[in-house]
Amino acid sequence: MLLAALFGGSFAAIKTGLRELPPVLFAGLRFDVAAVVLLGYVVLTRGRGSWLPTNRRDLLAISTGAILLVALNNGLLFLGQVSTTPAAASVMYGLNPILAPVFAWWLLGNRLSVLGVAGIGVALCGVVIIVQPSPATLADPSSAGQLLVLGAAGAVALGSVLLRRIEPTLESVVVTAWSMAFGAVILHLGSLVVGEVQPNLFALDTVTLLSIASLGIPSTAVAYAIYFGLIERIGPVRTNLVAYFVPVFAALSGWLVLESAVSPWTGVGFLVVVAGFSLIERQVVVSEVLRLWERLRGNPPVAENVSDD
Repeated sequence: MLLAALFGGSFAAIKTGLRELPPVLFAGLRFDVAAVVLLGYVVLTRGRGSWLPTNRRDLLAISTGAILLVALNNGLLFLGQVSTTPAAASVMYGLNPILAPVFAWWLLGNRLSVLGVAGIGVALCGVVIIVQPSPATLADPSSAGQLLVLGAAGAVALGSVLLRRIEPTLESVVVTAWSMAFGAVILHLGSLVVGEVQPNLFALDTVTLLSIASLGIPSTAVAYAIYFGLIERIGPVRTNLVAYFVPVFAALSGWLVLESAVSPWTGVGFLVVVAGFSLIERQVVVSEVLRLWERLRGNPPVAENVSDD
């Protein structure tokens, strides 16, 4: 729940900072802060030989993380949030666990069951419900923003699968720290290329500075460390279940901070997306429901020996 709150609160912080900062520059500033914090942590807690890339696989993993998981992901996410609400953006962004099996089938040869294919179809129906495509709505800025956020989710899904295929020798938190640093550089270069106005950072509003700090430290450096720690402890599939609590916190923070209403169609689409995910990862969902039921009954959780890779 803490991780969902950290990720969910980031959507309202992004929307707040976009009032004064151009989107790609804002994304770059987020990772300036996060990279300094996470790289500092890595350098202080690990020996030099364990945090420097030493082979082609490590460099390829860092490049993949910097380009897809940091630069493309956050560039599209911040651009998309210019014209959509935190709640709608978080629902679209939560599609990355749905898209990952498609990329895994393509790049890793993982098989998709009939129910898995049906789940992907159901989740895409949820996207249609949220966007409601028509000649009028597709021209609407909010629909374009939602599609940009969907592109960000695709970048995350593709990057995650590619990292699994590359199998770097460095720890995941070290790869993440270097990816943040190089991704920040790419975002700043992208901001200059697209012609964004570069404001005087020392003249920024206090609320904007707080948005950068809250995004860079708790919602990125801390949240990513928790996220990768959970992947190592309980596996990627169970960890990605957090994506379906994020919209709740995003909607709540958007309402509290921005007084942003949640569209009924966004809520319906979210439920349909969750249904699709439940079909794809039905074994994990059933396992988690049984685990919760045992805890409510006061029984100790049953140890698992099966990996969800």
